[in-house]
Amino acid sequence: MYSFSPNPEQEKLIEVTRRYAQELRAAAHAADESGDLPRPLIEKGWDLGLLQTSVSEDYGGFGERSVVSSALALEELAWGDLSGALALLAPSLFALPMALAGSEEQKQAYLPGILGGAWQPFTAAFLEPVYDFDPLAMSAKAIKKGDGYMLQGAKTCVPFAADAPAMLVYAELDAQTQAFIVKAGQAGVTIGERQKTLGLNALPMYELQLDQVELDAGARLGGPDGHAFVPLLAAMRTGWAALGVGLARAAFEYSRDYAKEREVFGSKVAQKQSIAFMLAEIATEIEAIRLLNWEAAWQLDQGLAEDAANSAYLANSGMADMAMMVTDRAVQILGGHGYIREHPVELWMRNGRGMANLSSLAMI
Repeated sequence: MYSFSPNPEQEKLIEVTRRYAQELRAAAHAADESGDLPRPLIEKGWDLGLLQTSVSEDYGGFGERSVVSSALALEELAWGDLSGALALLAPSLFALPMALAGSEEQKQAYLPGILGGAWQPFTAAFLEPVYDFDPLAMSAKAIKKGDGYMLQGAKTCVPFAADAPAMLVYAELDAQTQAFIVKAGQAGVTIGERQKTLGLNALPMYELQLDQVELDAGARLGGPDGHAFVPLLAAMRTGWAALGVGLARAAFEYSRDYAKEREVFGSKVAQKQSIAFMLAEIATEIEAIRLLNWEAAWQLDQGLAEDAANSAYLANSGMADMAMMVTDRAVQILGGHGYIREHPVELWMRNGRGMANLSSLAMI
């Protein structure tokens, strides 16, 4: 049975990450307005070594993967700012699948350079611009062609696609979802204009068109035999749920503190029964999803892939509704102030709307 209390190492991780998250929060409003995160701020977060601690020393890391510890860190990052967290974590979308499922040749070719240097915008193309997107039955197809493969299809909401040195592109091959390494400048890959979205305005995202993209045999993640996809999907969903919990915690804590301090008609807002009930329900929902996601993370750490896949799916599904509900009610609790951009709850509500359909943008 796993413990519900962080160990001393995890407590230190939470403390260090929270300090950085406070800097993310301080920069969040300006970054959302300008559509650009300060590169030095991302690089400062990179120096925390969150990705490096999840990869073996053999490939340039300095730790052993702990999904529970990573989930705790991601909660803190999203508490600071979701766009900033996703920018910092973008290289993980490429490096973690590589570390978990790549061939020895692929690991040696990419991981030391990514982990040992400055932050670089490696990324992954996972989501598709279709209403019935299913990660286990993708519309993008990979076809065997000679000794290699050919990709055909479209992807959407790909972080840093225009600047990525390389990315993982997921596609269906022989009724299985597989990832393929696509380098910058690859023939047949067209990167569209930066997408305009309701939230995550500081995170550059793009749509990709894949038109007869020809790759050699070594581009398939894991080599000729490929890789298991379900554990990667569970790691994505667990990471995304952790971010959703952090976002919801931010909205809850801010609106709770506002309600305790704000006085209306002679009494504190928090003393109004409807507001008190609302805050209690918010806190309950956050903790329920948080514990479910910790269970999924623990199962991944224990190698219980099938159990983890189920728990991660439940946590991710529940988080999507919870995050939207919490951030919306945070705006309500602030009343007219909730609609003003001087308060961060409106930003959190806009970001919360995306939690239901962007679950591939993080991985732990």
